[in-house]
Amino acid sequence: MFLDRPAMKTQLGRVVILVEDFDKAFDFYEKNFECRKLHDSVSEAGKRYLHIAFPGDIDCGIWFLKPESEEGEHVIGKQTAGQPTLVLYTEEIEKIYSTLIKNRVTIIEKLQLTPQSKFFHCLDLYGNRLTVVELRVDPTSTIRG
Repeated sequence: MFLDRPAMKTQLGRVVILVEDFDKAFDFYEKNFECRKLHDSVSEAGKRYLHIAFPGDIDCGIWFLKPESEEGEHVIGKQTAGQPTLVLYTEEIEKIYSTLIKNRVTIIEKLQLTPQSKFFHCLDLYGNRLTVVELRVDPTSTIRG
């Protein structure tokens, strides 16, 4: 019976984003979101593996891959058909927003305030939609978003 088993731990490891250029992709995320490299290697077959993480993340992050087909090349920046590729939670939304404005990143929905959060939408260098959110903390709640 399923209820007798201990709860299985499941956690997100990586989100895959197709890119044309590993270094340009990393530069964008490092400059705008303070990302760092978790793993960067080249296999014997010449295939590069680049994993990056956001500040505060130890294991979870983005895995940049180059498409291996013409079909894959056509979906760079369109993997989610205009829907958010990533939703990033932060405690410093104004700092990130200012950095993106300074770096001339395309903002497609300006910073907005709701009773539950502040958020905005922008595009990465390939056109992937990113949603950045700062949740309002309810001191009586133990649940995040």
